[in-house]
Amino acid sequence: MIIGTKVRLRENRMSDARNDHAWQSDPELAQLDAVPVLTISYAQYLLNYSWELRLPSLTTRRFAVESLEGKHIGNCSYYNINETKGEAELGIMIGERDYWDKSYGTDTVLALINHVSQETKLKRLYLKTLESNTRAQKCFQKCGFTVYGHLARDGYRFILMELYLNRRQQAGKEDSSLAQTPTREG
Repeated sequence: MIIGTKVRLRENRMSDARNDHAWQSDPELAQLDAVPVLTISYAQYLLNYSWELRLPSLTTRRFAVESLEGKHIGNCSYYNINETKGEAELGIMIGERDYWDKSYGTDTVLALINHVSQETKLKRLYLKTLESNTRAQKCFQKCGFTVYGHLARDGYRFILMELYLNRRQQAGKEDSSLAQTPTREG
């Protein structure tokens, strides 16, 4: 278990499936994530979910996000793990709207950065977020991510952000001292 100041990150379990199905079936959440709304039945979703829990991926680490009181409020992950390049993509979704705009997302990202920094040899985390999702952008900037580009795909416009991990410091400070922005040669 990974513990932040407001959240705990833990392995997903079968009891998370109902929330995950509801969140992925929610049009507003799907729009924020730039993915299609889930349309399969809960029974089919549950079957797929159980297989994913039994057969973990070597290139993805997923976690449930829960409040310190034990309420499942979202999910986060790092995926597309490339150990050769020393990088992975970060993703987060706080599905419970009552926890929006209260720093739960920021605490989740900082806890995940700490975990990746301490438990892996990865040197860089990157992500994409919709240009229109300013709440997410502010969260990621608070956690030390910086913009490195833009992407247009499938009718969406994304901002690309990255964070270079500095093993001498731990995440949790709400400033950009976490990031080391090397000179990009071009």
